[in-house]
Amino acid sequence: MGKYDDIINLKRPISKNHAPMPMENRAAQFMPFAALTGYDDKISDAGKTFEENILKAEHPEEEFPEC
Repeated sequence: MGKYDDIINLKRPISKNHAPMPMENRAAQFMPFAALTGYDDKISDAGKTFEENILKAEHPEEEFPEC
């Protein structure tokens, strides 16, 4: 006998006090959130700086405007 064999086939309990939550609200509970606010901006800035440094190293005689 498995650990949950006694409850595995039971029906889901229905609350007598609360109406079922609409599907739109249930889905919103699992929406992603920005845990690292500003992280994408920092990565983008680092990429731009890296590209600028590569360009300057490849073409030291040219002048590149600051972005």
